[in-house]
Amino acid sequence: MHLVPVSVESIRINQPLPFPLMDKNGVLLAKRAFVIDSKEYLADIAQRGGGLFIDVTDSEAHHRAYVERLHNLVRTGKSLGEIADTKITGDLLGNRNAQDDEHPDWLDLQIQANALLRDSQPAHFMERMERVHSQLARHSRRNPDGTLFALIQLSATEVRMYSATHAMLVSVMCSLAAREVLKWSVEQEASLCKAALTMNLSMTGLQDQLTKQVEVPSPMQRKAIDGHADKSAEMLIDMGVTDALWLDAVRDHHNQTPGPLQSRTPAQQLARLIQRADMFAARLAPRAARVPISPAAAMQACYFDENRQVDETGAALIKAVGIYQPGSFVRLATDEVAIVIKRGMNTSTPRVAVLVNRSGMPTMEPTIRETSTRDFRIVASVPHRDVKVQINLERLLPLTAALKSDRPW
Repeated sequence: MHLVPVSVESIRINQPLPFPLMDKNGVLLAKRAFVIDSKEYLADIAQRGGGLFIDVTDSEAHHRAYVERLHNLVRTGKSLGEIADTKITGDLLGNRNAQDDEHPDWLDLQIQANALLRDSQPAHFMERMERVHSQLARHSRRNPDGTLFALIQLSATEVRMYSATHAMLVSVMCSLAAREVLKWSVEQEASLCKAALTMNLSMTGLQDQLTKQVEVPSPMQRKAIDGHADKSAEMLIDMGVTDALWLDAVRDHHNQTPGPLQSRTPAQQLARLIQRADMFAARLAPRAARVPISPAAAMQACYFDENRQVDETGAALIKAVGIYQPGSFVRLATDEVAIVIKRGMNTSTPRVAVLVNRSGMPTMEPTIRETSTRDFRIVASVPHRDVKVQINLERLLPLTAALKSDRPW
C-alpha cells in the first residue's frame, strides 16, 4: 500500500466518498461510499488520524472515473455549467447498499458507532444515530446469527473501540429478545435499541480507557461512572432527542431492582432488558484488570436476578440468543472445538463449525456439526482466550447464512 495525502478541502461534504480514507498508518477512517455529513466531523477524523490519506491506486481509479464522466458529458452535449458541476457520486461507485447487506463491513460500522458516541455536534447527531441504528436493524433482521457472530467475536477481541462495540452488541441482543420473545411493538423495539446504543454516551472515552487500565477507577472516574446514566440522558436531550421512552430507559438502565416486568413502567421494562444484556456483554470483554469469562457463563449470570430468582428479561435474552451464542466456542463430545454459527431449535443445541480436531490441530476447512445429535452434543463452553485459532470473519460469516434459520419463531 502506497499512501498519498489528500487535503480536507478536496473531500465533498454530503457526497459518497470515491475512495477509502485512511490515517497516516493506513488504518481505515472511512470506507468507500461513506457519506461525511459535516466539516466538523471531517476535521475531527483528520486531526485524530494525523491527516487524511488514500492508497495511490484508489487515487488513480478515482481520476479515471472522473475523466470518463467528463468525456460522457461532452459526448452527450451537456452545457459547460453542468460539466463544471460534475461530482463523483454513488452511481459511479455501484450499488453498494446491496453489497453491504450481503457483506456487512463491521469495521466500518464500528467506526461509525464510535464517531456517533463521541459526537459533539448536536446538528448531526440524530442523522448519524439513525444511520447506525438502521444498519444494525437491517443486519439483525436479515441475518441475526451473522450479526451476533460478528459482534460477539469483536467484543471478545476488540479493545480499541470497546464502548461502541459493546453498545452495538447490547442493542442487537435487546432487539432480538424484544422482537422474538417478548413480542414488543416496533416502536418499543426502536426506542429500546437506540437507548442501548446511547446508554453510555457521557462516558464513551472513559469506558474505552478503563478497558486498558489496570488500576481501580480513581475517585473522579468513579464519580463519572456513577453519574453517567443521568448525564447521558441530559446529553441526548441537548442532541435533540425527545423520545421519553428512550430517555427514561437510559436514565434507569443501571437500576438493579428485582421483580416482575408487569410491575414496572414501560421505560423501566426497557431499562431492565438493557441492564441484563449490558451485564452479559461486559463479562465477555477483555480488560487489562479482568479476565473475560465464556459467553455461556456470562449468559447464565444474567438468568438470575438479585434475589437468585429467574429474571424475565434474562430468560428472554437466553431464549433469543441461546446459551451458546453465534460467535462463541464450545467443546463437543468428540473432543473437537467448534464455533457456534447458528442458533438451534432450542437454546442448547446450536449448529457449529469445527475449527480444532480431536487431536488439537486446526482443521483445514470448518466441518459443520449439528449439536442436537448425541454424538456431537456440547459438553462445555470454551473461553475465547483458550482458542488459539485465528478467526477470519469474512471466511466464517457466510456459514451463518448458509441455511435458513431453524428458530421456531
